[in-house]
Amino acid sequence: MVKEFASHHYWAVILGGSSGLGLAAARKLAMHGMHLCIVHRDMRMDMERIDSDFNAIRASGVQVLAFNADAVNAAKRGEVLAALKTAMGENGRVRTLVHSIAKGNLKAMNSDRAPLSTDDFHITLDNMAISLYDWTQHMVQQQLFAPDARVLSFTSEGSSKAWKHYGAVAAAKAALESISRHIALEFAPLGLRANCIQAGVTDTRSMQLIPGSENIITYTKQRNPFHRLTTPEDVANAVYLLCKDEAAWINGAVIPVNGGEHISQA
Repeated sequence: MVKEFASHHYWAVILGGSSGLGLAAARKLAMHGMHLCIVHRDMRMDMERIDSDFNAIRASGVQVLAFNADAVNAAKRGEVLAALKTAMGENGRVRTLVHSIAKGNLKAMNSDRAPLSTDDFHITLDNMAISLYDWTQHMVQQQLFAPDARVLSFTSEGSSKAWKHYGAVAAAKAALESISRHIALEFAPLGLRANCIQAGVTDTRSMQLIPGSENIITYTKQRNPFHRLTTPEDVANAVYLLCKDEAAWINGAVIPVNGGEHISQA
C-alpha cells in the first residue's frame, strides 16, 4: 500500500466519521497515510464499537483525534480546532475536510401526527448544510488548510427529486450543493477545491431510518446497471481519488458515485 500522504504530514477532518460513509472515508485515507481528526455524535452505548474502529485505524500507523461532540456547536468547534492545531504541529496541514453529517428530520409534510415543522427544517439545514460553511470558514481563518486543500461533502439524488418524508433532508442537500459551489468559487484564490459526491443508495444506518427504505433498496437494485447498492467503500474510494494531486482541477462539481444509477429509469 502506497502511503503517499504521509510524507506531507496531511490530515483529514471528518465530520460524522463514526459510521457509514464518514468511517469508510477515514479508513481509506488512513490506509494512504493521512492522519485523522474525527468529529462524531453518538450515544455511550455505541462507544465500544466506535473506539474499536478508531483503534483499528490507529494500528495502521496514523494519528487519530476523535471527539464525541456536536459539530454545529461553535464552542466545541473551537475546542476541536485548537486541539487539531496542537496535534499537527508546525509541519501538519489539513488536506481535506469531509462533511458526512447525517442529522436530519424525516417527518412527513402531510401528516395527522406532528407534521414537518419549520424548526425541523432549521435543525436539518444547520447540521447537514450550513455546518459545511462554518467549518470551512473557521479553518480558513485559522490557516489550517494545506495550499491545495479539498472540501468534500456527500449529497444524494434527493437534492433534486422528491421522496416522501425526505423534504427537510432534500432541502439541506440542495443547500449543501449550493454552499459547496460557492466555496469552490470564493475560496479558490486560497487553493481550496470543493466538490460534492452524489452517493448512490447505500445501506447505512441513516438510510435505514427513512420510512419505506426497504422499498427504495429493492427498487435501486433493479434500477442500478450493476444491480447492487452503492457501498461505503465505493464512496470512500472517490474521496481518496479527489484528495490526490491529479484531482486538483476538479472544482465546484457534483459527482455521481453510484455505478450509473442516475442514468437508469428502470
